[in-house]
Amino acid sequence: MNPGPSSPAGANNFGALRLFFAALVVFAHVPEALDGDRHREPLTWLSGGRLSCGDLAVDAFFLISGYLIPHSYLRSGSIAGYLHKRVLRIFPGFVAAYLVTVLVAAPLAGGDLRSALVPGQLAEHLARIVLLHGPFVKGSFVGQHYPALNVSVWTIPYEFNAYLLVIVLGLSGMLRHRVGLPLLALALLVLGTTGLQPGIELPPTLAKIIGTPQDNARLLGMFCAGAVFRLHADRIRLDHRGALVAAGALLLALGQPRWAELALAPLGGYLIFWFALKVHSRRLSRIGSGTDLSYGLYLYAWPVQNLLIRHLPGASPWMLVPLTLAIAAGLGWLSWHLVELPASRWRSRGTLAAVPA
Repeated sequence: MNPGPSSPAGANNFGALRLFFAALVVFAHVPEALDGDRHREPLTWLSGGRLSCGDLAVDAFFLISGYLIPHSYLRSGSIAGYLHKRVLRIFPGFVAAYLVTVLVAAPLAGGDLRSALVPGQLAEHLARIVLLHGPFVKGSFVGQHYPALNVSVWTIPYEFNAYLLVIVLGLSGMLRHRVGLPLLALALLVLGTTGLQPGIELPPTLAKIIGTPQDNARLLGMFCAGAVFRLHADRIRLDHRGALVAAGALLLALGQPRWAELALAPLGGYLIFWFALKVHSRRLSRIGSGTDLSYGLYLYAWPVQNLLIRHLPGASPWMLVPLTLAIAAGLGWLSWHLVELPASRWRSRGTLAAVPA
């Protein structure tokens, strides 16, 4: 999940897209969390189980992030300034959601809060926060199909990996390399999405810190693909006709399970950036410009939906999806105004005030 970096100058629809994809994750997760059956979802059925709406949304987040974050790096006055911005964008909301989930959601989910607050567990919580890993409290959601406090946040460490990758690409000159960056994106996507990757196993400690090779390849590949669209913006013509062709080709590609996600990078990317930059609508462009709910919605949706499933037995997905969206959006509003917005103001003060937000 991309928590909403700076957008290109001028009106655009990136805020609307982030909010839409955060809502799409909820749409994908609620029915599956209800009974464990993922295959009822239309996209899962169409792609032969290879791709769900949740997978598509996550890939879209990384495409958008790849389009925006490298530009932020190139505009930053220093690596320290760039990291300062990125840390203060991703960590405050995450830490707040982690604490709320452990202290409020876990007891409501049947978790043993007392055991979670002993000194040894407090150290574990601190390590999880530093590594951007999801919270854990013993006993939470036991008996449900996915007894985890927050599965959705598994993507957040990979987002931070992408931030670090930008530094490597920037120092090596790859962010401006018109051939090298597309080749890197293609290599990562092939390794991460087609099942052709070699069997690489990392030491458990390293895997815990940086994640699995396949997930890194897939998500960092999407990120690099987004960066390619930005790098070649002067050569890629975004228009309605191209969007129609891309949509038709993507629908056909989704029917080929092995290649569905690989096709999503160029074709889905084209549709995303066409919609963000070429569909002109004042209403759409205002979404997220003042209050950005998308990050908070993404962070809180999983515990909210599982609590609703736990305390509203027999509720249908058609009831749970709007309830989850409403409650998680409310928590996202609080997260933005109480945590994320104050952090964004703080990161622009002091010696780094000249660094663009």
